[in-house]
Amino acid sequence: MDDITTQRRDGAVLLTDGPAIGPTPEQAAQVLARGLGRRGFVRAAAGMGAAAAAVVGGSAAPALAAPGGAAGGPVQVLQPLRRPPARETYVPCDPATALWGRLPTRSTDPVARVTSGTVLTMDTVSHEGVLEDQGKDPLGYFTSFGVSPDAVLQDAIGVAARTPHDGPGPHVVTGPVHVRGARPGDVLKVDVLELTPRVPYGVISNRHGKGALPGEYPEAWRGDPSLAEWFNQGGNVSVFTEVQSRQGRLVGAMPGPVPARFPLRPFLGMMGVARDTTALVDSVPPTDAGGNIDVADVGVGATLYLPVRVPGALFFVGDPHMAQGDGEVALTAMEGSLRARLRLSVVRPGDGAPRITAEQPFAETPEHWIPIGLSDQDGPEGGGNGTDLDVAVRQAVRHALAFLTEELGMPGPVAYTYLSAATDFAVSQVVDRTTGVHALIRKADFGR
Repeated sequence: MDDITTQRRDGAVLLTDGPAIGPTPEQAAQVLARGLGRRGFVRAAAGMGAAAAAVVGGSAAPALAAPGGAAGGPVQVLQPLRRPPARETYVPCDPATALWGRLPTRSTDPVARVTSGTVLTMDTVSHEGVLEDQGKDPLGYFTSFGVSPDAVLQDAIGVAARTPHDGPGPHVVTGPVHVRGARPGDVLKVDVLELTPRVPYGVISNRHGKGALPGEYPEAWRGDPSLAEWFNQGGNVSVFTEVQSRQGRLVGAMPGPVPARFPLRPFLGMMGVARDTTALVDSVPPTDAGGNIDVADVGVGATLYLPVRVPGALFFVGDPHMAQGDGEVALTAMEGSLRARLRLSVVRPGDGAPRITAEQPFAETPEHWIPIGLSDQDGPEGGGNGTDLDVAVRQAVRHALAFLTEELGMPGPVAYTYLSAATDFAVSQVVDRTTGVHALIRKADFGR
């Protein structure tokens, strides 16, 4: 991981820096303690490459730890790797490996080929700061908030300039990766080993006609001069959000007169495999092949199971999130580019994967089994996108019941009543046209 190693400390995975490339974490803390202000903080944080962030996963440890607990420890800026990790496959996100706004299909050429069990590092680029309503100029957009030019990702600049935005969605997608031996009827098991923020900032957006309250916001705020600073050049809301340190943890720091800090909890909003079609597939709605499922619990330490639809699976990632509340109500999470380290394994339903994974995505963490319900898992080619949250809830309950009865052997009446008494059903997101709900079944309840 580019001279970064990991270690466990109180349930968190701390990323510790390798050879120094600038100020020490102690020096960084001293500089930041002088009170640089909002724009100065980002410039300073971007240049302090020796300090690194810590990544945690799933629901076990929902925060990032600053290195050594040092106050003000910044995130190391992770430009594309010049030297791939030894004995691992590295997939950059650049004009040669990225799709913009669309997902791979069975006819998409893979950007890498790996064997089952391979650990690979995949870079992701957030679409926020790259999109047209923000100028399609990441360098100009982020430096306008005081970000140092060398803290703007080179691959983001390259994607904005040279990758065609030829799909209807906003997402920058890395892949696909062909997994040798994967065939329809198999399951691709994706173990999330590490997720590292690549920059010390992110963006949260609310766009016209989207979000939980389309037609109400951001329209209601237009024309109010006191709110003009929160609108981007396309007339939509985009809120630049710094990464700071608070009590030894990395947090997102909302701008404005009311201080609000929330723990970072990185995950990939989008992990999926190609659908068996040659038609254009929109990057926005999640389907039974995964994609933009936006389940915040699928962080480091989690496993996602995806039903293989085409030879080689053609796995892809995108939509990197630094933090997201269940629902994602404004439209986006705190979007920020991540470096992901993943293990891809080909398994069979009922042999290495729950039986339910033959038909739809399923996740688990050390604490929970996570059946996923979608309001329209067949996608647009199935006749449109159903947005009914009630349908998503019913699907999540059906999938949870199937897991408890078919996988664990619970009698149906007992399983249904157990779900009512002991399982939380969380709204994954309400903004991707196809809405999502996921169940959180505690493994401890079953002695696991």
